[in-house]
Amino acid sequence: MEFERFAPVERRIDINGRSFSVWRPPDMEALIDLIAFEDDERIPYWADVWESAIVLAEELADTNGSGQTLLELGCGLGLPGLVAAQAGFAVTATDYEEAALEGVRYNAARNSLPTLTTRVLDWRQPPADLGLFDRVVAADVLYETHHPQSLAQVIAATLAPGGTGLVADPCRLKAAAFPAACRSVGLAVTKTRARRPRGATSGPHVEIHRLTWPA
Repeated sequence: MEFERFAPVERRIDINGRSFSVWRPPDMEALIDLIAFEDDERIPYWADVWESAIVLAEELADTNGSGQTLLELGCGLGLPGLVAAQAGFAVTATDYEEAALEGVRYNAARNSLPTLTTRVLDWRQPPADLGLFDRVVAADVLYETHHPQSLAQVIAATLAPGGTGLVADPCRLKAAAFPAACRSVGLAVTKTRARRPRGATSGPHVEIHRLTWPA
């Protein structure tokens, strides 16, 4: 498979009592492209699984997704999407980096999960044919000043009536503007109490923004 060019290594992650294999490049720093960074501030954050993705995956694991659709934004290696597929959702995983989507497809195959739909997505120019989803989720994507507004707009454009958005974040300062950005596009926002992944004794605490359309 195309992702094998990275010589990926396996990381086992327990999600609510079920073990998932996530294969990732062995050295994220080796993937940094200075030209791409200067042109578009690209850093290969996609090449690892962060705590926010684990907490979001834990949130999704016990959900019955049968008959429902889920869109993951900025999916990276796609752990939340993989867990959602296991829970029965029809998953569309999206990222700015095609290499990340290669990783999602590779990991879906290694975990014997249903095939996920994958698609390159630039929040600045979202395609008109993306459609509406019962769940729209993202993990640890609010690390630039412009991200809160851009993310809120994409979620507002893709969240179906009656649907739920879930955005996990490790309490970044840049994320403080996200609730106001969501309200500016008509979404209601609540936040969970920040916590670490289950069983973790170190690392950042993660909060989840829950987004809905007002009744």
